Formats: sequence, structure tokens, C-alpha cells
Amino acid sequence: MDLRGKVAVVTGSGRGLGRAYAEALAQAGAAVVVNDVDAEAASTVVKAIEEDGGRAVAVVAPVGPTETADRLVATAVEEFGGLDVMVTNAGILRDKVLWKMSDADFDAVVDVHLRGTFTCARAAAVRMREQGRGGSLVLISSPAGQRGNFGQTNYAAAKAGIVAMARTWAMELARAEISVNAVVPVAATEMTKTIPAFGPVIEEAERTGTPFPEWLRKDEGLGTVEDVASLIVFLASDAARSVTGQAIGIGGDRLALWSHPQEKAVAFADGGWSADAIAESWETGVGASPETYGIPAPNPPAA
Repeated sequence: MDLRGKVAVVTGSGRGLGRAYAEALAQAGAAVVVNDVDAEAASTVVKAIEEDGGRAVAVVAPVGPTETADRLVATAVEEFGGLDVMVTNAGILRDKVLWKMSDADFDAVVDVHLRGTFTCARAAAVRMREQGRGGSLVLISSPAGQRGNFGQTNYAAAKAGIVAMARTWAMELARAEISVNAVVPVAATEMTKTIPAFGPVIEEAERTGTPFPEWLRKDEGLGTVEDVASLIVFLASDAARSVTGQAIGIGGDRLALWSHPQEKAVAFADGGWSADAIAESWETGVGASPETYGIPAPNPPAA
């Protein structure tokens, strides 16, 4: 995949998935603006990209404020002459069950994930429309946003909102030939190491250098951060110019297209529905096959 001549911004790219995205884009030829709140981490990524023959510059700033979004876009323009790809990856976690989650816990996560995606995408869209050559917005969501997850009210809500914004912006930016897609990644990170079924397997693979087992890569769709990065490169490329408004999952050996929410079952009552009528018909009518919720528990094979 050839991204020479393209310029990309990747938020939260000092480590983990974000770093993998930035390095993969650079390896494909794009110039990259690396962003993180950790100056040392951002500098390390820039150095690695440059040592590999790529071009990169760091912007150390928290994602969320409009000022940061404007600075990221301005840096791309000043350093590399324009902007073609915005990857909104930055995020934090403040996991707690509903009755223990504080206003500060909720606001911090929503500010970085949801507001940060909004401000960075808006700044990028303004610049891309001015340039008149199209572009790509790649918004990072999560399985938690698609299905919900215990203890993640703030994170799941923000990640679900990101997919909704992708669908909305795909319509609004179509005329400007700017594609907008949400990516739903699953990869071995510090967060997934905390899952009891995954942690020992991930740590063993890292310790010995052996590949993840097939059940993890295929059945659970979990692999390395590099496995996910290939989708980011594709969506940044000209090969994906017609792909927009989609939520695309990737992890391990699995690539998936998530469905859009839609009516699953419909029933009609002349003159409208009373509460009693709904109750009487629910289990044999529209409620006969309720939807599941929550991320399915990992199911490793028996030893």
C-alpha cells in the first residue's frame, strides 16, 4: 500500500495501538504527526519512524480541547504541507460500576474520547475541505461501544457515540470526497492483559516470542497491535476512497463489518398500543427473541 505524498495525524500515538498506527502509516510512506501527553513516548515514536526512513514530528498535548485539534492540523500543514488522514485514537479509562462512577470519572473519559474525536475531526474536515482533494477520517471505537461492557459506562457511551458520528459525518462530508469510518479494534494491550482468560496467554507469548494460539486469533479475534494497523493503512489509502460510513472490526485473523442498528421485529395494533396490549403480546411478539448485550466472555479451549 503506497501512502507516499499523504500526511496523517494520529492522536494518542505514543504507545500501544496508536504507536502501531503511526508506524504503519509511516512505513507505507505517509508523513505522520505523532501526538501524546507523554513527551518522552512521543519523541521515541518519532525517532523510531525517522530511523526507519520515515518522516514524523511530535505534538505533546492532551486531546479534547479545540486548541489541541487546531494545533495538530496546523503542525501537519506547517511541517508537511497539508493533511490527508486524521486518526482519532487517543483515549483513557476510568472504569467503575454505575453507582460508584463520579462525575469526574465520566467527564474525563467522554472529554478525551468523544469530544476529542469531535474536535480533531472537525479541525481536519475544515482543512480537508479547503484543500479540495478529499481525505480520510478514521475514528477508533471499541467492542464496548457496540455491545456494552461491565464497569464502562463512560467508555462504552463514548465509543458508541463515535460510531454514530462516523455515520453522520460520512453523509456530511461525502460531497467533499472525505471518507469517514469507525474502526473496532481488538488487540493485545495493557488493558486486555487484565482479562483473566487473555492475560496469561498474552504474557506467555511476549515472554517466549511464540505466536498467539489459533483460538485467540480466530475465535476471539485478538492478535497484536500490528494486526490492527493494516486496516488503518487501508482506510488511509486511495484503495478505500469508496469505503465510508462503516464500522469495521479487526483483530488477530478476523476482519469484520459491524451491522448498523435496525428494527429486528415489528408488530402493529390498530389505533396504537396500550401498556396492557404490549405486556400481553411481548413474549410472543416483538420480544420473542431479545437481543444479547455485553461483550461475550472469552472461551478458551479446555486444557
